Amino acid sequence: MFSFLKKLFGGSESSKCCCGCESTGSLRDLEGFVGFVVNALVDFPEDVKIQTEENAEGYVIKIACRKEDIGKIVGKRGKTIMAIRSLVSGAAGRQRKRVSVEVLD
Repeated sequence: MFSFLKKLFGGSESSKCCCGCESTGSLRDLEGFVGFVVNALVDFPEDVKIQTEENAEGYVIKIACRKEDIGKIVGKRGKTIMAIRSLVSGAAGRQRKRVSVEVLD
């Protein structure tokens, strides 16, 4: 897990892309990171579905889960989802992408 996070957030396991800049993961890695964190938070991880869609501003990672698990993902005053969004946004910025995270109800 540590090597995955290191790769995602810009550790030594990055690779060069065709233009010479460093690439530190992919959109699938971000989706996997969100899935890992969300599955650790909820009571029913088997009911969590994560999907990525492209829109005009970039990409949206959508989280669908049971109603009773939404509060665990959002957290008190939205602090947990804000932290997840911040981490995903930072990692996506290193890939020169714009990615947001939404919790579906």
